[in-house]
Amino acid sequence: MAPGVFVLVLVIAVLHVVWNAILKSSGDPLRTAERAVAAGVAAFAPVVGIAWWSYGRPAIPLEAVGLAALSGILETAYFICLAAAYKRGDLSVVYPIARGTAPLLSVGLGVFLLGERLGQVGTLGVLALLAGILLVQRPWRVLEAVRRRAGGGGVQRGGDPLGAAEFALLTGVMIAAYSAVDRVGARLVAPWLYAAIVFPICAVTLVLWVRLVADRRRRSDEPAPSPASWRRASAAGVISLGAYGLVLLAYTLAPLSAVAPLRESAVVIASAWGAIAMGEAVTQGERVRRIGGACLVLAGAVLLALEG
Repeated sequence: MAPGVFVLVLVIAVLHVVWNAILKSSGDPLRTAERAVAAGVAAFAPVVGIAWWSYGRPAIPLEAVGLAALSGILETAYFICLAAAYKRGDLSVVYPIARGTAPLLSVGLGVFLLGERLGQVGTLGVLALLAGILLVQRPWRVLEAVRRRAGGGGVQRGGDPLGAAEFALLTGVMIAAYSAVDRVGARLVAPWLYAAIVFPICAVTLVLWVRLVADRRRRSDEPAPSPASWRRASAAGVISLGAYGLVLLAYTLAPLSAVAPLRESAVVIASAWGAIAMGEAVTQGERVRRIGGACLVLAGAVLLALEG
C-alpha cells in the first residue's frame, strides 16, 4: 500500500471516531444522529447533484434502488441501536463490541450456512476477536448488572453495562446486514451514486422514527431531550458522510483486503479516546484493559482479512 493511501485510511479511521465521540458526548445520541444525518445529506446533496449532471445523468437500475432502500432502512436501525448503546455505555466499550461483532457474524454465516472452512489464520482471527470483545465487555460485569437490576439496585459508573452490550451487539448485526446488502448494490451502479440513494432514505426514515416512535414513547415526566447543537451535529454528519466518500476513494486506490483491516484501527483510537480523553476509565488498569481488548479486536479483523 502506498504511503499516501495508508495516511488516507488512518484519517478515515480518525474521522469515524470523531463523529462517534460527538454522538456519545451529546445528551441525546438518537436525536443528535437524526440531526447529523439530515445535515450531512443536505450538505452533500448539491455536490452529488452536480456530479450526476456532469456524468450525463446516468440511469440507476431498479434493482440498485431497491437494495439502496433496504440499506437505508438498515442504516437507520444501525443509528438507533448505536444511539441506544451510547446512551447506556462508554465509547471505549461500545465501539469495539459493535465493530468487532460484524466480522464475527460474517464468518459465522460463511461457516455454518455456506459450508466455508477457516484456516489457521482465520481461526486465530476469530479467537482474537472473541477475546477482545470479552475483555472489553466483561460478561461477568454484565451478570452483576443483571443481579443488581433484579434486586432493584442502581447502575454504577459507566451507565447500564447490560443494555450497552445488548445494543452494541445489535449495532454489529446491523453493520453486517447493511454491508452485505451494499456489497451487492454497489456493483450495480457507481458506489457514490448508490450512496446518494442510501443516505437520503436513511435520513427520512430516521426522522420518521424519532418523530413518530421515540417522541411518542417519551414519558411526560422525563427531562426534555438535549441533543448536540445543530452546529456540532452538522459537523458530525458532514464528517460521517465525508469519511464514507473517502472510503470509496481508498477502495479505488488500494485492494479491499488492505483497506478494510486498516480501517479497523478506529477501534483502538476510539478506546484510547474514550478511556483517556473522555475519562471513561478511572484507573490505569482499566485503561490498559479497554485499549488492550480493542487491540485484540483489531488483530482479529486483520487476521480474518488475511484469511480472505
